[in-house]
Amino acid sequence: MEAQAQQAVTQTELRAASPVMHYDLWLIGAAATLLAIGLVMVVSTSVSIAERRELDPLYYFWRQLIGAGLGVVVAAVIARTPLSVFDRSSTTLLFLTIILLVAVLVPGLGREVNGSMRWIGLGPVSVQASEVAKLAVVIYLAAYLVRHNQHVRRSFLGFIKPIGVLTIIGALFVVEPDFGAAVVLFATGLGMLFLAGVPILRFTFWGCAALAALGCLSMLAPYRVQRLMTFMDPWSDPFNSGFQLTQALIAFGRGEWLGVGLGNSVQKLFYLPEVHTDFVFAVIGEEVGLIGTASTIALFMFLVWRIFYIGGAAERANLMFAAYLTYGIGHLVGLQAFVNIGVNMGLLPTKGLPLPFLSYASNNLVVTCAAIGLVLRAGYEARTLRGAAQRIGARP
Repeated sequence: MEAQAQQAVTQTELRAASPVMHYDLWLIGAAATLLAIGLVMVVSTSVSIAERRELDPLYYFWRQLIGAGLGVVVAAVIARTPLSVFDRSSTTLLFLTIILLVAVLVPGLGREVNGSMRWIGLGPVSVQASEVAKLAVVIYLAAYLVRHNQHVRRSFLGFIKPIGVLTIIGALFVVEPDFGAAVVLFATGLGMLFLAGVPILRFTFWGCAALAALGCLSMLAPYRVQRLMTFMDPWSDPFNSGFQLTQALIAFGRGEWLGVGLGNSVQKLFYLPEVHTDFVFAVIGEEVGLIGTASTIALFMFLVWRIFYIGGAAERANLMFAAYLTYGIGHLVGLQAFVNIGVNMGLLPTKGLPLPFLSYASNNLVVTCAAIGLVLRAGYEARTLRGAAQRIGARP
């Protein structure tokens, strides 16, 4: 009876509560700081590229600024939308995502960039299907774990069904090809299953199986094998396969403790390829030094910690969809940042994953802002429910 009364009060409280008082300002502050740093770094890294392509010097900045504005609007709308809406529509979102990923591969619909079919052209705008898919899969898995929690924990079939979904989406990623996104998606899905209570032996077995499968897939493509060999010793071929990594390491070396000054990077002047997208962190290291890179990493660590903190609060309030969703987003954002930074520093093989908030990648920026909006909503509902429960308990 107490649980029913609490649930009945919840919807009223959620409608009546002051939104400003219940949104997590620490999360908003961390995300806004990273977004501001990203806009500054896009200007710093893209001016020379725009001029070489005979574009306006601030061409990429304006596009990133539009993406940031759209992302903030999307996050604000999502933060005002009950999570029950996303829970009910999770399966529909998954099927729409699969259709979108298949459409990317259809000649005439998909747009090829640098040998990859990842975009659907809509006039002057391009939609990257894999970015939308990653968040849609997290929403679907969160809803599945709520509906079939005991089945997932106790039954092999309940565990293998979400693995099958991850395999289908991951296979479509690999066909594009977007191997880095497939790795991040699998790692995120397995992390969500682990936090949902999957037995450790089953989790370990299938985690190793997924790792072995991804390893075999990487060996099937010669360019991936070359990247792996280059990662082990980039200086063996510094002017060909090891060029990106060696130039990134040179950028970090030039930056030393305090950097050469904002805007004064030499490596971004056509030495470091894809500098405004994949290797923006190396330019941070060159221009603001170790202090700047350490501060950026600390910001990402705080952001991810805060996301998991909100997930824990949602779990304590028994809002399990909000909890699993938030945990999944924490994995997604944290893993993308970890992989990008690891690639820049030579700790991981080269992958074309953007650094959330910082890289020039409008699709990733909008989707990341949408994910933050979902986390803000989860925290809002958890705090409002906790306040309602306290008022119920205080009544005579």
